[in-house]
Amino acid sequence: MNAVNSILEKISNAKQLDFGSIFSESIELFKKTWLQGFLLQAITIIIMLPLIIVIYAPLIGIFMTQSKSGHSDPEAFTAFFAGMSLIYIVFIVVAVFALSAVSFALNAGFFRMMRKLDHNEQVTTSDLFHFFKANYFNKTFMLMLATVGIAILAILLCYLPIFYAMVPLSFFTVMFAFNPDLSTGDIVKLSFKLGHKKWLLAFGLIIVSAILAEIVGLLLCGIGVLFTAAFVYHPVYFIYKKVIGFENGNQISEI
Repeated sequence: MNAVNSILEKISNAKQLDFGSIFSESIELFKKTWLQGFLLQAITIIIMLPLIIVIYAPLIGIFMTQSKSGHSDPEAFTAFFAGMSLIYIVFIVVAVFALSAVSFALNAGFFRMMRKLDHNEQVTTSDLFHFFKANYFNKTFMLMLATVGIAILAILLCYLPIFYAMVPLSFFTVMFAFNPDLSTGDIVKLSFKLGHKKWLLAFGLIIVSAILAEIVGLLLCGIGVLFTAAFVYHPVYFIYKKVIGFENGNQISEI
């Protein structure tokens, strides 16, 4: 039985999972991973910063010019967007996808770290960059394209399908992290299979985790969000762990 059929069988035969148990386990694991979660958010921001500057620097310049002159000039913004060349637009689009693929790879590395810490193994910051390799980058880029394509299609279908699609999409990263040798198509298929099987549970856990992370982060003077944002990945990890699991204790180290 190949890997895909094995995972499909596990998903089909998955037992009912308890919301409270997964949430409690997520909190316990978060106590071990909060520092790595902070590093994930900080590194992601640092990587995205150059693109943010390239996109917003011209707009900031327009705002500063208008604030000095003391009057608003709506035509300045119209002229700015009209003057954007096709090459500049293409560059921005490609850069967004490339950096999103980098962020996807970082998140996959974080799932590896979560598994290690869950099994009381040692981790290093370099684990975050495990998927920064040529043979993985093409796949992370394709998965980002698939994510955007599916999200756009769901939005075009009167928005409601995006609420369904958000759950399978949330499993793309964890499915890739622990099965990086599968094809992009297989990762998408398996993620939708798992997302459909555990949709209500996953949707509830993701929403509650996201709200809790946001509230606690804001209570910690706002900057605390950098420490709590990664909490939302923990329920996704535990659903994967309990449904599919890890057959070989050392398989992640051997990838």
